[in-house]
Amino acid sequence: MAGLVTTFGAGAMTNSIREIRDADFLFVIGSNTSEAHPIIAMEMKRAVHRGATLVVADPRAIWMTTIAERHLQLAPGTDVWLLNAMAHVICEEGLLDEDFIAANTEGFESVRETVARYSPEEAEKVCGIPAEDIRWVARRYATTKRAGIFYTLGITEHSHGTDNVYALANLVLMTGHLGKESTGLNPLRGQNNVQGANDAGASPVFLPGYQRVDDDEARAKFEAAWGTPLRAEPGLNLNQMMKQAGKEIRGFFVMGEDIVLSEPDCLALEAGLNASDFLVLQDAFLNETARFADVIFPATVFAEKDGVFTNSERRVQRVRKAVEPPGEARADWRILTDLANRLGAGWSYREPAEVYDEVVALAPKFSGISHARLEGQGTGGFTGIQWPCPSEDHPGTRFLHGDGILRGKGLFQAVEYRPSKELPDETYGLILSTGRTLYHYNAATQTRRESGLAAKQSANFVEIHPRDAKRRGISDGDRVEIRTRRGAVEAVAIHSRQVRPGCIWTPLHFAEARANVLTNPEGDPVTQTAEYKVCAAEVRKLEGSVRAFPGSFYRV
Repeated sequence: MAGLVTTFGAGAMTNSIREIRDADFLFVIGSNTSEAHPIIAMEMKRAVHRGATLVVADPRAIWMTTIAERHLQLAPGTDVWLLNAMAHVICEEGLLDEDFIAANTEGFESVRETVARYSPEEAEKVCGIPAEDIRWVARRYATTKRAGIFYTLGITEHSHGTDNVYALANLVLMTGHLGKESTGLNPLRGQNNVQGANDAGASPVFLPGYQRVDDDEARAKFEAAWGTPLRAEPGLNLNQMMKQAGKEIRGFFVMGEDIVLSEPDCLALEAGLNASDFLVLQDAFLNETARFADVIFPATVFAEKDGVFTNSERRVQRVRKAVEPPGEARADWRILTDLANRLGAGWSYREPAEVYDEVVALAPKFSGISHARLEGQGTGGFTGIQWPCPSEDHPGTRFLHGDGILRGKGLFQAVEYRPSKELPDETYGLILSTGRTLYHYNAATQTRRESGLAAKQSANFVEIHPRDAKRRGISDGDRVEIRTRRGAVEAVAIHSRQVRPGCIWTPLHFAEARANVLTNPEGDPVTQTAEYKVCAAEVRKLEGSVRAFPGSFYRV
């Protein structure tokens, strides 16, 4: 979100999911789309079946590479080299949209000067991708009218994640692939209403509607509406808070998150939580973080409450209660309202519509989207409206920047390659990356409770290239120990050519073998997002272990 707000003025998908099927060129980078976003992957498959060109840039050979025209299997953490080399080709061969650049952007010359040093031949030495493949992809992307870029955590979960987003935005701006159907730069959100949480101001930098807390005019508007002074300084972000557990931060309110499973270097976090004074957990299910909780507030799941969700394409949709909550579970907004009133806030919300209507009144991007209007949307109200929607008679916005880039002019950002914080050495000779699988979601708080999904994938595993396994005496199905500088976990070794030689990959879903015991908490300088995708690791066979297989997984 930080990179998109800086370059374009809005932190969301520029285009709509429905437009994907009509694209002629799809560049998917850092996204295991068919497993992490299977519905969006279906639209990509439709486009390919219609004749579109798909290019996948990923260190692993994921399922999407089986239908791709090219698979750019770059070394983990070298995205800036690849993207700058593509920009080099576009500039060198005169494939720029000069008119778009002149009318709609600023800062291009600094990017032109920077990428001149990033030739595809030099990129090949760093990324491991043939120079001719880089040139081919750059040409096809620049010269195809309906060309869209799609990315997710494989781009952002790096110590240079914001630079990666800037480099992608540079490609979009220099080719004019913005403000048009089936184009743009599209981050795929990881869960229902992640976009909505950002829209509503769940950020240390933004008030609702992406209005900065250090903007005096915006802050004064919210102070008047809420009747309380607000700090002008941004607060700590997630990674910063985790590092201060038990130090500057002595109490935590954890809502809908299993931090001791999902945060990097989680053994250090556990030590911080043990040194803290108080922790409240608000969730629909007990999870690993519950072991540290002093108070637990049972919350509802989506089918047990009313409100709105905003999905990855900025579509605000009504959600209606289908069943009553069990036991003492209550909707999150009711719990928060009661807690705030015990603290003297004097909140008087009676229903979710009043909460959302307050956001609508204060955030111009959402001014035309109210509960009342959504009630009349289609059968059951499932159609929804996409922001920006500035007035009640506005139809919503299918793709952003069609009437001009929202920040005024698109901002080019020259970026230089910076290596990942932790690379292989004599002790830790492999690069570890982590991610999701099709059958489970993140901390698996919900999915491992479902017997069918648990049977499909019952235990943790690590993919290792057969060449690396042979050197370590590891057979397919052996139990192994994965170790980094922060700790060790056990897993089943799977011989796989999905991963590059010198790389291993493991999912993050299993509480008994937490991948985030291993991961590096070093963060991006802008967002502090941790480097989940690159850290130095080693694998050894556990003697006397019985060979096993953890269920279904995709193997090439």
